[in-house]
Amino acid sequence: MHIVIMGCGRVGSTLAHILEDNGHSVAIIDRDPQAFRRLRAGFRGRRVTGMGFDRDVLGEAGIESAAAFVAVSSGDNSNIISARVAREMFGVENVVARIYDSRRAEVYQRLGIPTVATVRWTADQILRRVLPEGAEPLWRDPTGTVILAEVPFHPGWIGFRSMAVESAAGARVAFVNRMGEALVPKDDTVVQEGDILHLIAAENDMERINKVLSSAPSDEEH
Repeated sequence: MHIVIMGCGRVGSTLAHILEDNGHSVAIIDRDPQAFRRLRAGFRGRRVTGMGFDRDVLGEAGIESAAAFVAVSSGDNSNIISARVAREMFGVENVVARIYDSRRAEVYQRLGIPTVATVRWTADQILRRVLPEGAEPLWRDPTGTVILAEVPFHPGWIGFRSMAVESAAGARVAFVNRMGEALVPKDDTVVQEGDILHLIAAENDMERINKVLSSAPSDEEH
């Protein structure tokens, strides 16, 4: 499929190369023609100089036939405006915009623009590597209220169905890492030794959930 990228920085150029290697056609937009130097010599996609929210520039990039639009320039406002133009004027359904100010994320989500909050995501990734296992979420929604987290559990939960874990924790088991493979739990899925549980829940409820699962099941769960 054809994908248009706005911003030929490190992220934009890397995305362009990966997408092209996967067989997609790519057009990349940047207002600075020198930015295209980040593209490899054999890059076959279109290089379009201009602003990513300019209709003529988008047209030159083939936005009318694009299946997706990605805005990863260095400016939050430019990314959001161009993403909205791609969606609202050209009908591109699959759009995403990078932002640095995570406080704006909720507003952008309400506008129907999926966002990647760079600073918050980077901080989470670093904290996951320097803090004890399970201390930081694997994923956080842009509003910061819902997270996906690895939650340690007491050995007493081994042999219980995942449904019992959900009932006790008051949260959904999103998936189980079993011997290095991800498993989406079913009604009859039983917790086994060595399983790693990943729960999705409200962030302000995680302290209670950790407390519940770090203890052996109560007689009621039995």
